[in-house]
Amino acid sequence: MTDARYPIGHFEMPTQVTPARRQQAMDEIASLPAKMRAAVKGLNDTQLDTPYRSGGWTVRQVVHHVPDSHLNAYVRLKLALTEERPTIKPYDEDAWSKLADSKSTPIEVSFSLLTAIHDRWDRVWRSLKPEQFARPLVHPESGERTVDWLLFLYEWHGKHHTAHITELRKQKGW
Repeated sequence: MTDARYPIGHFEMPTQVTPARRQQAMDEIASLPAKMRAAVKGLNDTQLDTPYRSGGWTVRQVVHHVPDSHLNAYVRLKLALTEERPTIKPYDEDAWSKLADSKSTPIEVSFSLLTAIHDRWDRVWRSLKPEQFARPLVHPESGERTVDWLLFLYEWHGKHHTAHITELRKQKGW
C-alpha cells in the first residue's frame, strides 16, 4: 500500500532539465486549476469535510491550501527574478489550514483564486529566458535553490494534492 501522505511519492528534482521538460512542467502547472476542479466535482459538504487520511487535512482544506501555497510560490518566483539571491519566507501551512477561511469558505472562492494565480504565474513562467531558470533563491530550511527547483517542485505539488483527493475518492467509492 502506498503512503497516503505521498500518493505520488516524494518530490524529486529531475536529474536532467531540458527545455522540453520545463515545458511539460509549465503545462502541468497551467492545467492544475481544471484538474483540481475535476477532482472535487460532485462532492457534497460532508465529503469535502472528510480527511484524505487519518489525521490529515480535509478535502476542503486541501483545496484551500493549494492556492495559499501557490500564491506564496508565485511571490517567491517574482522575488527570485527581481532580487539577487533573495531569502524567501517559509510559512506554517498547517497553521494556515486551521484558520477559519480554510475550514469553512466555499471551495469556489479558492478555485477563483487558484485560477487567477495560475493565469499570472503561467505568463511569468512562459516569459523566462533559459538563463533565468538558474537564478538563485534561499529557502531557510532547504538552502540555496533555483527557479528550476520552484518550477519542478510546484509541478509536483499540484499533482500531489490532486492525488490526495482522487485517491480518497477511489478509496471511498465516490
